[in-house]
Amino acid sequence: MFFLTDKLEFPPVEQANEEGLLAVGGDLSPERLLLAYRSGIFPWFNEGSVILWWSPDPRMVLRPHDVKISKSMRKVLRDGRFKLTKNQSFKAVIEACSSVKREGQEGTWITDAMKKAYLQMHLKGHATSYEVWQDAELVGGLYGIDLGHVFCGESMFSRVSNASKFAFIKMAQELEAKAYRLIDCQMYTPHLESLGAREIPRAEFIQILEAENQGGE
Repeated sequence: MFFLTDKLEFPPVEQANEEGLLAVGGDLSPERLLLAYRSGIFPWFNEGSVILWWSPDPRMVLRPHDVKISKSMRKVLRDGRFKLTKNQSFKAVIEACSSVKREGQEGTWITDAMKKAYLQMHLKGHATSYEVWQDAELVGGLYGIDLGHVFCGESMFSRVSNASKFAFIKMAQELEAKAYRLIDCQMYTPHLESLGAREIPRAEFIQILEAENQGGE
């Protein structure tokens, strides 16, 4: 197990264990978080725990043009019930994501420290939120880290049926139009698979990130 110090570094992702756990410790400074995401690593831990850093293999990703839109969702996209905004209510979105009760999970991994860190990332232009509104009420949304042509999704929430799907699909369509290569979904869930995400080898994911870090060469 690799224990991080004040030095801004991570071990090679190949050193992660079978579950994808790579390192512990360190901090949630914008500089470390940005280095982590550019290296295919993300933090995930519970309140009261030390910071845990992960790089699972395989990696769940979505190529924006592969997003699946069901017949019922096509109707939702057309009927005008929802309005989408971007970066209008980042703090409200992350607060809502942290309060979602998820099956098989006690509490939330979006701790107060995480919320503070990602708000800092947002203020520096690295973290993005998409908000879904219905009758002027925030009913869904998602947030993540934007690396430029790779978007690392962190969490989403929905207070009414289909609101988070609406945000995800609209985001994918926007990113496709901007020639983004991938949406990083981190780990497998049936919900993400239903939206078109699939698992790829970590090595392939890292290769895409490295090309992006070098300016898309």
